[in-house]
Amino acid sequence: MSATAAPSVATGTASALRRLYFVRFAFAIVWALVMFTMTKEISPVAAVLLVLYPLFDVGAAVVDARSSRDDGSPTLLYVNMAVSLIAAVGVGVACASGVPAVLRVWGAWAIVSGLVQLIVAVPRRRLGGQWPMIVSGAISILAGASFVSSAGADDPALTSAVGYAVPGGIFFLISALRLGRTAKES
Repeated sequence: MSATAAPSVATGTASALRRLYFVRFAFAIVWALVMFTMTKEISPVAAVLLVLYPLFDVGAAVVDARSSRDDGSPTLLYVNMAVSLIAAVGVGVACASGVPAVLRVWGAWAIVSGLVQLIVAVPRRRLGGQWPMIVSGAISILAGASFVSSAGADDPALTSAVGYAVPGGIFFLISALRLGRTAKES
């Protein structure tokens, strides 16, 4: 009986993650395309978009936690929700101080959320499609350190932080495509 339940739980989780990853890919690419036009200074629209990105991450973590509840403990996803919510507030506050402050908050968020993504993806390897998430988490940690470092540059810009969304989105797309095999198993 448990042998029958295990594949269906994995299949359900893989299917839900696949849909979520496709949505995350689309959001990241559209967000980056819009934000690339606003990387030198923080306009009110840019501030809203900068806050929206970590808020979207909160929503995605909620969906992820709900869909993978039967497949393992969602504790780290709850941590990610809290970290991303704090990042959204922090970015909102930092927007009033300028690009360097935003880069510092964005970088700290990228480091912590990348670490969480890495730790969550490792036990999910059996679902398939998680190696891109592992690589993405590791890259996020390195990128976050780069954002914090670039905040001290002579003329800091949000270009690298915005560009960070593109490979992240591509990694979600690759994972979604790779999860297709697990999602189709019965």
